[in-house]
Amino acid sequence: MKPLLAVLMGGAIALFVFSCATVPKEPLASDELRLLSMDVVGSGVEANASFAVNVFFEAAGHPEIKRACFYEPGEEPSCFDVSLATSGTKRAFQVYLPGVNVGPHRVACYAEYMRNGEIRKTNVITTQISVGRH
Repeated sequence: MKPLLAVLMGGAIALFVFSCATVPKEPLASDELRLLSMDVVGSGVEANASFAVNVFFEAAGHPEIKRACFYEPGEEPSCFDVSLATSGTKRAFQVYLPGVNVGPHRVACYAEYMRNGEIRKTNVITTQISVGRH
């Protein structure tokens, strides 16, 4: 029983460390934008069908979000226009992505936004998206 408990505790600690690694904890600067997480809109993703993703963020002020870029490891980013969305009290933007093949996809995202007259990039967040058949 002790080895199982040690493995579970080690996994929980690793999950905590790695889940916090992509989202900085320091205070935001003026007009800074930080991505927090992303979720697929609706009940799931079907193969080769476009789908929407909500990307949750925090910001100091009201930064102008230009576009959001998505990619899988080893691929070049594809960037898309964003639509602001809300989910309760959380701030989010929504992006419609093109269809992908059946299977699991590890998707990374960053956003480009205006800050002090320059286009800046946010931190990168990732999520696992499972794509099913029609």
